[in-house]
Amino acid sequence: MEILRYSSFATAPHGGNPAGVVLDAGHLSELTMQETAAVVGYSETAFVTTSPDGGMEVRYFSPLVEVPFCGHATIAAAVAHADRNGIGDLSFHTRAGIIPVKTRRSPDGSLVATLVSVPTRTEPIAKDDLDLLLRALGWAPEELNPALPPRAAYAGAWHPIIAAAGRARLSRLDYDMDALAGLMNARGWATIDLVWEESPTVFHCRNPFPPGGVVEDPATGAAAAAFGGYLRELRTTSAPEQITVYQGFDMGRPSRIDVSIPAEPGSGISVTGPAIRL
Repeated sequence: MEILRYSSFATAPHGGNPAGVVLDAGHLSELTMQETAAVVGYSETAFVTTSPDGGMEVRYFSPLVEVPFCGHATIAAAVAHADRNGIGDLSFHTRAGIIPVKTRRSPDGSLVATLVSVPTRTEPIAKDDLDLLLRALGWAPEELNPALPPRAAYAGAWHPIIAAAGRARLSRLDYDMDALAGLMNARGWATIDLVWEESPTVFHCRNPFPPGGVVEDPATGAAAAAFGGYLRELRTTSAPEQITVYQGFDMGRPSRIDVSIPAEPGSGISVTGPAIRL
């Protein structure tokens, strides 16, 4: 098995979110995939199987569990495929649904991928669950931004959106890993999307991922897509929007995620970023 390593949403090795990529995984068992992801040690590793009709089945494994969809590993797998086979349009068949992906080469020569998520939706977070979530995070209710109320958002996986009132609150991440992991496993939440709004089009975020055995994810494309759907529902805008999500800066792995939000309610969200081979 050849295991490739790419960092997504950055153009330098010290930034972005690393992912493992196996481009020829058709002969691998589920157990081997899970064991390989644990050895690689990144938040996710993507395993790709290409069918005779050109479709690509992709499965994503964290060091501890399989996840239905992973944005940064999708970007990494698409760029790895483009490195080998050239740029173009791809169709990733995931446990969450079909994810169209386009690859292109930017003017600076780097390879860039754009994925379109499955249809988005949001749902309320029960008060008891929100109380448990804030307690595990060590956040007080008065530290939240009332303009961005807590909701669980979906774009292939579920991510509670919790918005901080100030950047200082986002900068402090010291949570109860066991308590948060237990709550997230019980509710089927992939990561927690902690966000701070710098402006209506610029956001900073952090993503705890204890169910996957990862304290924090440095760039989370799936959460960025879910957040895009959340903003569309919240703002009820009738025009397409472009936002930028900055992540990983507090942990020394700066990442930028570009998100395109179409006006049509519930439609898939586009997430764009480069990837670099490690």
